[in-house]
Amino acid sequence: MVDRIASWRHAWMGVGVAEPDAALLAALLARYGEAQRFYHTLQHLDECLALFETTSACAERPGEVALALWFHDAIYDVQGRDNEARSAAWAREALLAAGVGGAAVERVVQLIMATRHDVLPLTVDAKLLVDIDLAILGAEASRFAQYEEQIRQEYAWVAPAVFAARRAAVLAGFLARPRIYATDALFKRLELPARANLQAAILQLGA
Repeated sequence: MVDRIASWRHAWMGVGVAEPDAALLAALLARYGEAQRFYHTLQHLDECLALFETTSACAERPGEVALALWFHDAIYDVQGRDNEARSAAWAREALLAAGVGGAAVERVVQLIMATRHDVLPLTVDAKLLVDIDLAILGAEASRFAQYEEQIRQEYAWVAPAVFAARRAAVLAGFLARPRIYATDALFKRLELPARANLQAAILQLGA
């Protein structure tokens, strides 16, 4: 289990500023605990932070990656199309208020926006962040099945046939990539399990 408090403090140390007032952490944790969330929860945040602890050496600016992970799903409206932008805006406001330099703040913002997964990440830190966010695709089969059910719960308002078609298309998009994971460390560890999970899920959605 990840030590959230230690992770939080270490992230701020990594960008060279004092940890903000405890109210910011409390507000973030409350967001991740909202009732409409089933996957984008504290469980997902903890999994991301735990994986980052073992891969942070791959980052160029680990403090910025850590803060981007903390904020990347801060806003999650299940019917919204601008969750990443709103999460990034909150991060920008919070980091500037804490005294983080403008260039670093904008890099964190761009890292959060990379979790839209609409374009392939280009920078070293974006590749690591996106790989961590997508690590669930390469999870062991039981956790991946739980993840798929959690996503279905978040989209319970979508008709089953529509959900199945759209979800299969999303998963097929990842499967069609030459590489799902851009970093060598996570490619070696997760690429083959992810492809097996995706293929199985697409078959099940089409059944």
